[in-house]
Amino acid sequence: MAAAVIEGLGGSVPLSDYVAQIEGTDVLGPDSLQPVLLGLYGEVGGIMSASKKNVREGAAFPGFRKAAEEEFGDTLWYFAALCRRLGYALEDIFSEASANGAYKRIGAASDYGHGALAHILVPEKAVHLDTALFDLGRSASALLQATPPRDELLGFAGHYLQALSGAGLDFSTIVRSNIRKTRGAFLPPNPTELCDFDEGFLPEEQLPQQFRIKVSQRASGRTYLQWNDVFIGDPLTDNIADRDGYRFHDVFHFAHAAILHWSPVMRALIKQKRKSKKEYDEEQDSGRAIVVEEGLTAWIFSRAKELNFFEDQTRISFGLLKTISEFVAGYEVSKCPPKLWERAILDGYKVFRQLHDAEGGWIVGDRAARAIRFEPLEEQA
Repeated sequence: MAAAVIEGLGGSVPLSDYVAQIEGTDVLGPDSLQPVLLGLYGEVGGIMSASKKNVREGAAFPGFRKAAEEEFGDTLWYFAALCRRLGYALEDIFSEASANGAYKRIGAASDYGHGALAHILVPEKAVHLDTALFDLGRSASALLQATPPRDELLGFAGHYLQALSGAGLDFSTIVRSNIRKTRGAFLPPNPTELCDFDEGFLPEEQLPQQFRIKVSQRASGRTYLQWNDVFIGDPLTDNIADRDGYRFHDVFHFAHAAILHWSPVMRALIKQKRKSKKEYDEEQDSGRAIVVEEGLTAWIFSRAKELNFFEDQTRISFGLLKTISEFVAGYEVSKCPPKLWERAILDGYKVFRQLHDAEGGWIVGDRAARAIRFEPLEEQA
């Protein structure tokens, strides 16, 4: 059967390429059909919810398009996972679903280098969004069985295309966004593709490649930071009745610096802002950026308290990582994939727990290795 290609504003995307790109992000297990079905059904509910908010709130819900694109993308991810487990090629299902309906071609036919291609089509006759969503919901319900038959898969694919058209969304944009999202959240990043935000700046404006920060706690309960034998920052307490160790929270800024290569707070502490470029000094290294990092650190800490500060955890919930991405939108660190944020959080909290238990220690960072570790005070001269 001819390969299926998605035509849209972003150009052509073969569905076989999409499947290959996201296959490694499927962490649900090769035989886990039920979680995939429940996930698919839940994402269809998300599409309906986003659409309902758009109708109900109108201009008060300006994020509809982005939210709907994400829900459609997640739905496609689960549908691809379902087809994979049932032994069907996603591109064949969509090609046949297109051929079975009254659809028109998007864009001109093209040759992707391996023969004639069947294109993903949109409905010839416009379908009202409410009708399309009801049909999509019914077809999703029909899939909730031990082994969904191929006809039900075809029905779902057709109604998915109708709902997509009714919402006025671009399929190729959704596919590309879902690839970035899922690969960034579930696959370890390629070190050569990560950003070094200090590249091109003078050494005195860069975060240090290696650093040792001494953290000491005095009888008063206050913690003090020293870098190169110089005290930096203000003495800290927990600033809360529940002594939760927040006095050691600067470790998270140092984890950001070592692993993400980003920390406006650390730049301020060691006075190494990128002042040679005014836009960086004002937009990335100063007041608002510092407040964003401090606020984000405090918010993550409140979640971490509920989870025993991530002890014995190897993953961070995608919901938390997604909120982080929204928090830092507009800042250079938004280029860091969620998986790198996960590493910075887990490694930072490991050192935090060690500092807390020892009531002090050394924070050792290595930007080249994107690593941070703890050393007891007695191990340093």
